[in-house]
Amino acid sequence: MPTPTLPDSGACPPRSSFPLAEGVRSRIVISTRLRHHIYESGDANAEPIVLIHGNASSARFYEHLLAQLGQDFYCVAPDLRGYGASQAAPVDATRGLRDFADDLEALTQTLGLERFHLIGWSLGGNIAMQYTIDHPQRVRTLFLEAPGSPFGYGATHGAEGIPNSDDFAGSGAGLINPELVARLKANDTTADSPFSPRSALRHLYVKEGFTYDPRWEDALVEQMNLMQIGDQYYPGDSVPSPNWPFVAPGVYGANNALSPKYGNLLGLADITPKPPILWAHGADDLVVGDMAMVDPGALGQLGLFPGWPGADVFPPQPMLTQLRALLDRYAANGGASQEEVIADCGHSVHIEHPDACVTLLRAHVAKG
Repeated sequence: MPTPTLPDSGACPPRSSFPLAEGVRSRIVISTRLRHHIYESGDANAEPIVLIHGNASSARFYEHLLAQLGQDFYCVAPDLRGYGASQAAPVDATRGLRDFADDLEALTQTLGLERFHLIGWSLGGNIAMQYTIDHPQRVRTLFLEAPGSPFGYGATHGAEGIPNSDDFAGSGAGLINPELVARLKANDTTADSPFSPRSALRHLYVKEGFTYDPRWEDALVEQMNLMQIGDQYYPGDSVPSPNWPFVAPGVYGANNALSPKYGNLLGLADITPKPPILWAHGADDLVVGDMAMVDPGALGQLGLFPGWPGADVFPPQPMLTQLRALLDRYAANGGASQEEVIADCGHSVHIEHPDACVTLLRAHVAKG
């Protein structure tokens, strides 16, 4: 897929109608690949940290972390292509996550960042791993916050990521609930459906019972609704399959880019040099786990997804086990890797436990 022609500034989605936290600013940066919208904090001459956001979100989800870290570091958090206020360029899923990793390389080169600490949350963690595989010499330290499995999301079993079927049915865009997609397209801001963006924010992004500041929650819902919706964007395209759950990945969008059909991140164990890696995740994460509540295998085993063919055919994906095996290989090959499980925490350590997250980060970046 060729790099799209850069549009004029009017083609970018609108920026937020909600003011940013003190010390956080935003602007447009044009690289050779993309018109990026970025959030920044701190002095541009300070030690740099780059933060990559997760799926169905934007870099604004890092807002309060940026405000804290900006006291000592120069922080850059870009909206990914098709998210937030960045250019809505399609994602070629057949390249795995390389469209996003290449965007990051172009942006950091444009900003003049030679080496930096890299943080990735959820999808952003997988992108950060891909970037580190491609450019290990540029990454001083790597912080993975609740990333997905190195084999992506869905359709594999065992620590080795063995495919459940030859067409990788049960991974990709077809896993996204169509009601959520419809509500995103309609710019829904309500919580009157379990599949509205606000409900997802409250019940999947954080542990049940966590309470956002109401105005910030409104700002985050707005950011979710800024995503470009469509077969080339979110959720991406899908194709029918003879294998349960009867849908397989297409070729566009981040959800298909996360399919094991298009690659894996096992190469991380073999890179040189090897930046120190910190993996932090919530003990109560429903999105990424060995029994994740949005994995069709887990839902089928619980009787919540009809027609489940059984654990011999489509078991729950052991996402944590798969990532732990990769990081064990990383350590065995001479790298430094640390895992931190955060109690009373769902999918968003930096939102639910910001002080603990900052403490972990400060100790970790000191190693680089």
